[in-house]
Amino acid sequence: MRVAALYDVHGVVQALDAVLAESEVASADRIVIGGDVAAGPFPRESVERLRELGDRALWLRGNADRELSGWPREQLGEEEVAFLRDLPRGQTLGRVLFCHATPRSDEEILTEISPDADWLEAFAGVEAALVVAGHTHMQLDRKVGDIRFVNAGSVGMPYEDEVAAFWALIADDEVEFRKTPFDVERAAAEIAASGWPGAEEFVAENLLVAPSRAEATQLFESWR
Repeated sequence: MRVAALYDVHGVVQALDAVLAESEVASADRIVIGGDVAAGPFPRESVERLRELGDRALWLRGNADRELSGWPREQLGEEEVAFLRDLPRGQTLGRVLFCHATPRSDEEILTEISPDADWLEAFAGVEAALVVAGHTHMQLDRKVGDIRFVNAGSVGMPYEDEVAAFWALIADDEVEFRKTPFDVERAAAEIAASGWPGAEEFVAENLLVAPSRAEATQLFESWR
């Protein structure tokens, strides 16, 4: 089974469209929607694109879906808000567990420099051979005891020293990290005109420059 793992779209539908157009995504058996879909400039369009996938999509809830508020929430109907809010916290396919942040929390922060003891505590009791998550918007592959942990990265708001859409392709025990280019200039113009209150800051800090992975890691560690 080939599974495309798409996490943290954050309403950047231009990046999402580019990923959905990838041949490996179009031909995947399942597409995991890993949470935090709508909190961004194009919430309705992003939700619509992904719901059009029908039964191929395996949804789970992120912390931003659970706490969706303000302008992004206003762009969605009550049915869409309830749909996102009521999604499961995790999904399992075979020996792979998909969650948003860690198996025990949709908002727990662990980074590549977090102590091993913290990782082991967060994964205590997990029986899956592979855990796939997102939340920190940085791709990562590490061993936690007997478990392999993979962060698929972020489609819409990556912190990877490069402006692109990041995701992962999973086939049995093989994991391939992917990144998809998209029309950044068009995305910047459309987001600037979207009416989203965060548009100016996002364009300046996430599209016109590439967010730093090292800086994001240090910031996340300061929040732990």
